[in-house]
Amino acid sequence: MTKILMIFLTGSLAIALTACGQDAPVIPESEGQVSQSPETPESRGTSSTGSMNTDAQLWFEDSVFFGDSITEGLSYHDVLKEENVLAGAGKTSEFALKDVEELAKRNPKRIYIQLGSDDILWPTDDPIAYSMNNYAKLIEDMKQQLPQARITLLSVTPVTEAAEDKEPRYSRIADYNHSLKQLAERENVHFIDISPIFADSPDLYDTDGIHFKPEYYPILLEFLKDQVE
Repeated sequence: MTKILMIFLTGSLAIALTACGQDAPVIPESEGQVSQSPETPESRGTSSTGSMNTDAQLWFEDSVFFGDSITEGLSYHDVLKEENVLAGAGKTSEFALKDVEELAKRNPKRIYIQLGSDDILWPTDDPIAYSMNNYAKLIEDMKQQLPQARITLLSVTPVTEAAEDKEPRYSRIADYNHSLKQLAERENVHFIDISPIFADSPDLYDTDGIHFKPEYYPILLEFLKDQVE
């Protein structure tokens, strides 16, 4: 009986471990490049502030912030409610296409899109052009399903010098944002450059030099409130 029980437990553990790994997105590596696995707030070890920003929640109650793990921090740190954030680690403009249907169900009046931190690492000959192509599809899908929504593209956040030294592909963030601004003009949507935030507050970065401390998110929302017409 003891042997049978051990075999049963071992088999159950193997099945559980296999199931846990099925949903994790895998970004392929190009030869000679180190894969930069997208991080979640949990994996970074940063805890939630545990306090709601009531003013921000009221101001953005008809909005949805759509993006990757950086955007995800808005809900993880309890700055905005879960229903106002549709984001996740590893999201690129291509992967995000499947989330438009869920976005449409939420029926926001305003959509703030911030993607690109993972796109710029995509192992293709021209990751910016590849991303812009998918970004354009994403915007068109949103326009079709939410024709009355105001769409705003947010610039990709800069990284620290140490983070760029570790991953040189981040040196193209400025080029990416230039292309993103041009895309916004072509698609007749709004674009907001949020880089001034970091000129005034350089200590907002988390330990990886890519993601941000909880204090960043209320500053971001205050900055956006000033930009909204």
